[in-house]
Amino acid sequence: MEYAPGGTLADYIQKRCNSLLDEDTILHFFVQILLALYHVHNKLILHRDLKTQNILLDKHQMIVKIGCRDPCYISPELCEGKPYNQKSDIWALGCVLYELASLKRAFEAANLPALVLKIMSGTFAPISDRYSPELRQLILHMLNLDPSKRPQLNEIMALPVCIRPLLNLYTDIGNVKMRRIEKPLSSMHTGPQGRQGGRVPTNRSRDGSVGLGSGKVHSLLLSSVYTWGSGISAPLRLPMLNTEVLQVSLGRTQRMGVTKSGRLITWEAPSVGSGEAGLPGVVEQMQPQFISRFLEGQSGVTIKSVSCGDLFTTCMTGWWTLLIFITPKIVEALLGYELVQMSCGASHVVAVTNEREVFAWGRGDNGRLGLGTQDSHNCPRQVCLPVEFEAQRVICGVDCSMIISTQYGIVACGSNRFNKLGLDIITAGEEPNPSDQLEEVNSYTHVQSAPLDSEKIIHIDIGTAHSVAVTERGECFTFGSNQHGQMGCSSRRSSRVPYLVPGLQGITMAACGDAFTLAIGSGE
Repeated sequence: MEYAPGGTLADYIQKRCNSLLDEDTILHFFVQILLALYHVHNKLILHRDLKTQNILLDKHQMIVKIGCRDPCYISPELCEGKPYNQKSDIWALGCVLYELASLKRAFEAANLPALVLKIMSGTFAPISDRYSPELRQLILHMLNLDPSKRPQLNEIMALPVCIRPLLNLYTDIGNVKMRRIEKPLSSMHTGPQGRQGGRVPTNRSRDGSVGLGSGKVHSLLLSSVYTWGSGISAPLRLPMLNTEVLQVSLGRTQRMGVTKSGRLITWEAPSVGSGEAGLPGVVEQMQPQFISRFLEGQSGVTIKSVSCGDLFTTCMTGWWTLLIFITPKIVEALLGYELVQMSCGASHVVAVTNEREVFAWGRGDNGRLGLGTQDSHNCPRQVCLPVEFEAQRVICGVDCSMIISTQYGIVACGSNRFNKLGLDIITAGEEPNPSDQLEEVNSYTHVQSAPLDSEKIIHIDIGTAHSVAVTERGECFTFGSNQHGQMGCSSRRSSRVPYLVPGLQGITMAACGDAFTLAIGSGE
């Protein structure tokens, strides 16, 4: 057991001497209790004794823990001896929130029969109108006499009144011990209310995967970042704003990185026509300079990784949440899930959780979302994966997606033109029959092209018309179009059979551009 030198929440409320708490402080305590109760329910356990006397505080009275029956918090169904479920804990949670807002219990009486009558009537004094209508409405919903009309915990977590305190909790707590809570982020916009599913995980995973190219991240500590191509003939060093960059990602229209301190940095070309006019006869500079800046409006959010699509960017925060840019927006449907890795295609996103669940959303052409149709979806949808397939890493192409499992197998969906996903049925290195060629699939399907179907693949990347895979033995296979020699062949080989690139050993990572391939070795 941990020590709780800050006493109980009941003690804290009693010491207030009728001096009401501000709403930020109330929500700061409430969301921690909410997450703790969600964890208990996720273990299929009912608490049945949630009360302010069982809520313990640390010495700074900033972090709360719930301990393990006081009749003042029992629900109406318990009073009647009816069957009860998790909604009884929701009632008690409502009593706790009421007490935080009013500094007194919702239901009190001199004896137990009188207390039961009060609870069964469902009447209690209203809380002060200094608090927001959303907070007061939440209390009313949780203290509904009908258990079926009380909200689920995941529904409470998705309410706008709780989203910002949850974000503040996971970006502030543990960092600044003596500060109770940050003000809500004024520039953070939330989407529609409501979501489906969700869980509060019990552990935190760390994903060490790396990738290069459009929509990929590069997870090495970088003191310098360079860019070239698209008119830049030689590597151009980008300005760093006196910071170190942990990850970079490249989209069609943007270059972005994550700094060591968790801020998002972007490098932008100056506007056309900006600056002073050139003198007659002066040769214009061939390599455009870039302006670096930190993204505004996310100073209170710690960014862990960034991935760029064509005209959008997704960021994973320190609290397992996706933020969608250009205008920041929290993906509410994924609140409560621990996201360990994500990837962006040109116009779709795929993310994987620590429970090996996969979610996809965005444009659905070619079946790139893996949801069994070609429909597009604005909100994340959970993907159905083959039996016993445990997702470890997701990779998005322009019009397709692939997933590597914990056992290093591969499934793919979307456009398979030129067999760039390895979905053709190929054995013994022979060209597939026309009947064994797949042009596209709408659901995740196991790779069927030998030897990819039997090799342990540790890394994979997808280009516009070809892909590259790295095996556990450090071998590099390319498959798909070879129109520009991107397969690594000396001749313009046109084949749907995966190609083992000769002369490469100890390969640890590879990446695909539009018409080229890059491989990184161990240096041996």
